[in-house]
Amino acid sequence: MSSEPEDHSDDASAETTSASEVWSAALGGAARRAGLDPQQDVSAGRAVWGAIGGWRGILESVLPGLLFIVVYTVTIDPATQDGDLWLSLGISVGAAAIFTIARLIARQTVSAAVGGLIAALVAAGFALFTGEASNNFVPGLITNAAYGAAFLVSALIGWSLVGLAAGYLMGDGTAWRRDRRKRRVYFWLAIAWAMLFGLRLLVQLPLYFAGAVTALGTLKLAMGIPLFAPLVAVTWLVVRALYPREPQ
Repeated sequence: MSSEPEDHSDDASAETTSASEVWSAALGGAARRAGLDPQQDVSAGRAVWGAIGGWRGILESVLPGLLFIVVYTVTIDPATQDGDLWLSLGISVGAAAIFTIARLIARQTVSAAVGGLIAALVAAGFALFTGEASNNFVPGLITNAAYGAAFLVSALIGWSLVGLAAGYLMGDGTAWRRDRRKRRVYFWLAIAWAMLFGLRLLVQLPLYFAGAVTALGTLKLAMGIPLFAPLVAVTWLVVRALYPREPQ
């Protein structure tokens, strides 16, 4: 007596859809909390300004790293060509801690500040454990590699992270995958984000291996918000263009 093999294709498809919906909700929720909801009736500039947290967000993002670079460069010993690592890291982490405490006192959202403090502490730990100032930038390099790979892989397998987030925010779910135009646009947006993170690695890794701490820190800041903000604006505008509003 023979039996027909069970067809699990529907189950696999359902599991894939379920997983994509979870990722879509997670990514879309994160984008919304960051102030990036394309359905909001605001300009791209205002949306990007909100996403980076305004002047306060810029300070929280830039100042700790800037202080590290300045203090380390100023304290470089001509004999050893090394700066005061402990002082540089102490001031950098201290600045991040002050931002976090200030938000706690003001009872404001602390996620960005806490994230910055944790990042500063982890980076300081890398540097202090190895005694190499350049290792202060290792977590950032790892983050860029991880994000770049995630965006690239998502584009190549047809599940663009940008598409998943936008689909959730725009009420499109994963239906965009059946729309050739949307799928193509989300593919290239994911590639653009992958290229951003890849460019950072391409420029910064040689400096890291060369131990060029000042140059590496300076370029990290220059390739941070100045590159991030324009790409956020482009992504925002393109997503809104894909979902034109009906005239009132």
